[in-house]
Amino acid sequence: MIPTETQIRAMHREAAPSREAFASVWTHCRIVWSIASQLMPPDLDGDLVRAGCLLHDIGVYRLAADDPYVRHGVLGEELARDLGLPEVLSRFCSHHTGVGITAADVTAQGLPLPVADYLAESAEERLVMYADKFHSKSTPPSFVTSDTFVVAVSRFGADKPARFDALTREFGQPNLTPLVSEFGHSVR
Repeated sequence: MIPTETQIRAMHREAAPSREAFASVWTHCRIVWSIASQLMPPDLDGDLVRAGCLLHDIGVYRLAADDPYVRHGVLGEELARDLGLPEVLSRFCSHHTGVGITAADVTAQGLPLPVADYLAESAEERLVMYADKFHSKSTPPSFVTSDTFVVAVSRFGADKPARFDALTREFGQPNLTPLVSEFGHSVR
């Protein structure tokens, strides 16, 4: 059972520690859904992609002040499971970070995660992960171009830009212009 947008919004409201946190994360998730909608091939499960986009960052609410941000994915997977969501949905939380995190990345980079692969496997997971790269909840929030993302992700390994390039070939480039107008966020 895939929850509706209204049900997912209620999950966010319940989990959010403040109105500001809710507004930031929920807006970002809606933007990621808008981007994924532009890029979605017709053979993907649109309801699954929608739910994945709207749920992928729900773990941000569980981050403690001293938690590294990279933990939001595994925290989101835990929260999704606590909410009774099936694995097909909870995986969007833990498998969307960067262009995927391998067990070797966890070890080599000393990441505060259980040693495991956190890689998007299905086309739906890959699309949610990819669409997420084009918007940041930074202060202030902003849209991110492919060129900007490639520079940022390259610091995590020489293989990361190639993974992003593969996603670009699979899904194409989004048109951020209407979203910039709609949400008023700058582009970097």
